[in-house]
Amino acid sequence: MIRWRCAHVTAVLRSWPGAVEVEAAPEAPGGVPAPPVRALAYTALVGAPQVGDRVLLNATALEMGLGTGGYALVAALPDRLPPDPGGPGHLVKARYTPLQATVAGADEQGSPHHDLLRDADDVGGMPVVVADLHSALPAVVAGVRQAAPGARVAYVMLDGGALPAAFSRTLAGLRAAGLLAAVVTTGQSFGGDLEAVTVHSGLLAARHAAGADVAVVAQGPGNLGTGTRWGFSGVAAGEAVNAAAVLGGRPVAALRVSQADPRERHRGVSHHSLTAYGRVALARADVVVPVLAGALGERVRAQAAELGGRHRLVEVGVAGLEAALRALPVRLSTMGRTYDQDRAAFLAAGAAGRHAAALLG
Repeated sequence: MIRWRCAHVTAVLRSWPGAVEVEAAPEAPGGVPAPPVRALAYTALVGAPQVGDRVLLNATALEMGLGTGGYALVAALPDRLPPDPGGPGHLVKARYTPLQATVAGADEQGSPHHDLLRDADDVGGMPVVVADLHSALPAVVAGVRQAAPGARVAYVMLDGGALPAAFSRTLAGLRAAGLLAAVVTTGQSFGGDLEAVTVHSGLLAARHAAGADVAVVAQGPGNLGTGTRWGFSGVAAGEAVNAAAVLGGRPVAALRVSQADPRERHRGVSHHSLTAYGRVALARADVVVPVLAGALGERVRAQAAELGGRHRLVEVGVAGLEAALRALPVRLSTMGRTYDQDRAAFLAAGAAGRHAAALLG
């Protein structure tokens, strides 16, 4: 199940908060040198690699050509282990795996937020934008901040994609620019400003501990799909709608839209959105239908119509959103496509953010 490789670090390439990218020269089975690979180390887990360090790599997904961003992952620096962590923290994430780690939960005893969250049961009408892909996050933030510049936006990260928040350079850029009030990692994901056990406790932490006006719920970078109706990680978007509603929030469903995806099931409105919101989400949400021009706009409107029996369809204009999207301090990319290659994807997410801002009154 795991392809282990021993390697030596030959170069330190770049870093961002919580992660260091290196070049490492592995030994293939039998001790035969192999071409160097890019590898990623999460500093909170394994420390910071330096040139010359021996590293243990998990090269499974890289060698199989799966979607890990082209990285092998540093599992350990066996000759220079990091010091034991100090401080509180009893939530275990990546549980019962060789890299299980303890983090300090926002609501666990000993947390400064424990008394605040102990009996919390409501998010007080907070708009909660739910999206399928992590790539929607910056566009949603742009839409919110354009309409409500002072709004505090928190990202509640699901565990359907990357588990470490540090994997996302988008998060690093948004946080550095002051566009996110907090990152809350839920389920098995970890590394946020606040840690939570479930999306429910994550939303409560975003509202009461981080003081968020708007929350955005989406999985981390990457997603898992099998080309079947139910076998994709974005199903969790429907459950997030339910969580937002049961906690007294205002669920806002961002449609996954594409004008460029080569797969017919993802053209216009993706089947992921139609399944997650049309079958999984039992609570009523505002489904934001972006007003797009031409045949694409007509197709999106027609596809979204099948969600109208369960949800409230809200048409939102996209005029002026492009400037906000292009002004973002992070690169926009979805499924390998840039803003110019798939504008509809980002305009749809930005429209959802614009609608959430309008709900703030």
